[in-house]
Parts: sequence; C-alpha cells; structure tokens
Amino acid sequence: MGRMNRIATRITLVTIAIAWTIVSSPAPASCFPWSIDMYRGPEVQPFAVEPRVTPADTIPVHGGEAPMSLEQAIAKMHNPLQPTPQNLANGKQQFETYCAPCHGDNGDGKGPVAHLLSKSPKNLISGASKNLPDGYIYGAIRNGVLTMPSYQQEIPVEQRWQTVMYLRSLQAAQKK
Repeated sequence: MGRMNRIATRITLVTIAIAWTIVSSPAPASCFPWSIDMYRGPEVQPFAVEPRVTPADTIPVHGGEAPMSLEQAIAKMHNPLQPTPQNLANGKQQFETYCAPCHGDNGDGKGPVAHLLSKSPKNLISGASKNLPDGYIYGAIRNGVLTMPSYQQEIPVEQRWQTVMYLRSLQAAQKK
C-alpha cells in the first residue's frame, strides 16, 4: 500500500504542476488592432461625393462604341474607309475568320458549319442582303441580328468597315 500511495502522490503532483503551468502561462496573443477595422471604421455612403464628370469627347458618341440600335446604324453609319488593296485584304481576313464559317467563303450562306445551325445563314451575295445599306451590315456585325451573334468584342470598328467593304467586293464580283 505504501507503494500505491507514492504513485498516487506523484500523479497528483504532476497534475498540479501541469495545471499550474497552464494557469500561470501568459495570455495567448490577441489579434492586431486593425483586424476589426471593418466594425469600427467609418460608414461609406454611396454617392456621398458626386461622381466625377466625364470630360467632353471621352465617350465615343459619333459612331464609336456608344450604344446604337440597328435602325440608328442604318441611318447614321457610312463606311469612312476607301477601298484600298490593304483595306480589302484586311476585310477578307476578317470575313474568312468570322463570317465564312457560317456564310461560306463566297458569302452564299453555305459555310462549313451551316448545317449545324438551327437556321440557315443568310446568302449575303444575292437576294435582299445585297441591297442593304453599309450601316445595316456594320450594325449586324456589331450588334448581331436574329440568330447571328454580336462580334463587337472580336472585331474592332475599323476592321468591321473593312469586312463590309470586302463583302461589297464579293457582291460586285457576283454581278459580273
């Protein structure tokens, strides 16, 4: 029994030492004072300060990328580019990249992916499409029309006009 008392005493002393170490140890580090700034910070009210006025002519309003309906494009948009060989070559490249998969290399509406579409692409060479104004074709490229998607993000303004110019050259070649 003497031996059991000594073991019990040692266990008790070890337990008391561990408890004392825990109680007397320094407090755990607290968060830095800025960790609660979201709670103590000043309120931010939207439009408490008036928005900055945009300087004149920084938002394109004369045929740039300002919102424009297809009807507005027909009335206002006219191709500002001249049919130079460079413009036609760039237009051909854009046409082959973005238009030919659906409309075909010659614009007849029989491109390599036309059979996959729910509606057949328009024949751009004959029919009503050849009589459409340049502004309509530009607007259709920019905004999309019917089932055709918008290419506003893919084709910059000048290249859209070059594409229209190239399409006109295809239509003129068809008439001959």
